[in-house]
Amino acid sequence: MPLISTKGVYGLTAMYELSKHEKDSPMQIREISSNANIPQNYLEQLLSKLRRAELVKSIRGAKGGYILAKEPEDILVKDILIALEGDLKIIDNKAENPILNIFFDDAKSNMKKIFDINLSKLDEYQDKYNEFLHYSI
Repeated sequence: MPLISTKGVYGLTAMYELSKHEKDSPMQIREISSNANIPQNYLEQLLSKLRRAELVKSIRGAKGGYILAKEPEDILVKDILIALEGDLKIIDNKAENPILNIFFDDAKSNMKKIFDINLSKLDEYQDKYNEFLHYSI
């Protein structure tokens, strides 16, 4: 079983799309869906969870849609994943061996540290992607 499901990947993708959009201008679901290649019905469910976690706000009306509830610098990747996945897990239940349980607890803590970056830091991966494209031509 993967550590992060499609739910987490799609949700993080949607949040990244919102972080790239104009700050005060709501982004409609169909636009997020199209840009991020996420099925619209599924995206609605994810945005609902993210709204309950106070990571996005919904704006009603003809020009409504979704905006980030906070600045991208104030939204951590791990918070997005935890809002959608419930928690970040290495294993689903405890092992019989207490030594392994300590190991898995440490692994979980380390994994949360890896995802302890904010949305705006994901731009650094855009730079790496651009370098990759430049070198692979």
